[in-house]
Amino acid sequence: MSAESEMFLIRVPASTANLGPGFDSIGLALGLYLEIRGSLSNRWEVIPVSEEMSVFPKDDSNYIVQIAKKTAAYYGKDLSPCRIHVSSEIPLARGLGSSASAIVAGIELANLVAQLNLSDQEKNRHASSFEGHPDNAGASVYGGLVVGLHTEEKTDVLSFPIEGVNVIAVIPDFELLTEDSRNVLPKFLPYKEAINGSAAANVLLAGILTNDWNLVGQMMQNDRFHQPYRASLVPHLAEVEKIIRHEGGYGAALSGAGPTVLCLVSAEETGRLLRSLKEAFPEFQVKQLKVDNEGSQTSMLSEEEKKEWSFYIT
Repeated sequence: MSAESEMFLIRVPASTANLGPGFDSIGLALGLYLEIRGSLSNRWEVIPVSEEMSVFPKDDSNYIVQIAKKTAAYYGKDLSPCRIHVSSEIPLARGLGSSASAIVAGIELANLVAQLNLSDQEKNRHASSFEGHPDNAGASVYGGLVVGLHTEEKTDVLSFPIEGVNVIAVIPDFELLTEDSRNVLPKFLPYKEAINGSAAANVLLAGILTNDWNLVGQMMQNDRFHQPYRASLVPHLAEVEKIIRHEGGYGAALSGAGPTVLCLVSAEETGRLLRSLKEAFPEFQVKQLKVDNEGSQTSMLSEEEKKEWSFYIT
């Protein structure tokens, strides 16, 4: 980028991770978005457009800007300051990848402004390194279903588009910090339990790739790595599972570290399940979400789009 009059758009999807037994390795991109509209400026300015973004710093100490600066510095580049408007549909600390989306947005900001020309693989490597695991980060970068392994040496992620299944998210009115949710996990698992957990993750993935969603739902209940230990922190999980069985859904699982519970259901049963969950949890948000198969996107705004955006924020 070279002119302050140019305006860009960055759009990053939410994500669910730990899909049943796929702990820290299987994620799915969802149709809630963090968006940045920005342009070059003489100083950093972060302007919140949605209410949840208003709690974060409005200068270059903002997390998104810090990620962008670190990414640019990795390639020996100084990042030109920008004025950015930030909005997000992704609820904070609810297990829907809000931190990963911010990380990916920062990497995309650096890539665009510093003209780094990063590949998706490079973006994902940086995002997974910041995040510490590849399932949320990979889903936000690639879209669709991602299966990944992240180590200090490298990050391997494969992505697949997902069709033919609907997603319902039961989003509580309370936060659950990832750190608190991690603290209840055991430091070790018995060898047999680890084998069973790994096998369940393998079968879940095979079920997804063969569109056997009934089998996928069964495997979502066969996790050995995190859900049994986090159940006490998410008391509504058992009730959602009960409703899923009664209303013909495929299965339910914690989204990320929780407290959101993600449900998979056929198109035919979606309406009935949605109504039942809303009746059971009137104080929660119960949303049908699309699977995002595109991943993070960037573009330059046209003159007409800039006019529309200027009208929207004034």
